[in-house]
Amino acid sequence: MLESLSLQNNGVPIYVQLREQILALIGRGALMPGMQMPTMRQVAVALSIDLNTVQRAYGELEAEGVLSKLRGVGTFVTEAPPPPRSGPRGAHRRAEEFAYRVAAQARGQGIALDELVQALAKLAGGGA
Repeated sequence: MLESLSLQNNGVPIYVQLREQILALIGRGALMPGMQMPTMRQVAVALSIDLNTVQRAYGELEAEGVLSKLRGVGTFVTEAPPPPRSGPRGAHRRAEEFAYRVAAQARGQGIALDELVQALAKLAGGGA
């Protein structure tokens, strides 16, 4: 996983770049639920960045429910949550709310929504 990470001097904060790259690895299936993440120190050393930067990225991913920390054991990609009991209408609403957040992030990174739709359609079709 460490070899997949790279940072750019593009004005985007380093912790954001790291967080987004980890999310992308999970989205592509390179990091699967239950997999152990490298330690924060390993990431900091590999990328030659401050440990606090890695802690911030991991912390945000943990707050989002993407990673989970087990004291004394490590940090892991969170297992897929059980399906919610709110039924199809609740699932549709959550998907729509999530789509709004993703669209805002895409716009913030200069990604056109039609390009994002194409990329998501490719993922949905299994052609990742």
